[in-house]
Amino acid sequence: MAEKEMIQRDIEEFSRLQTYMLATEKNSDGYKLMKDRYTELKVILMAFGINFSEIDKIKE
Repeated sequence: MAEKEMIQRDIEEFSRLQTYMLATEKNSDGYKLMKDRYTELKVILMAFGINFSEIDKIKE
């Protein structure tokens, strides 16, 4: 998979995940699991040099 495709896939997953997180109670087990993936995706995308100011809805 090309780097551009990987970045696009990860951005799409990051966006979907944030939508799910916003619809879930913060103290739930599901939210905690999603938060782990949110952190992983954020680190991956930061390594690619992605600017989060526009796409990060959670801001944690």
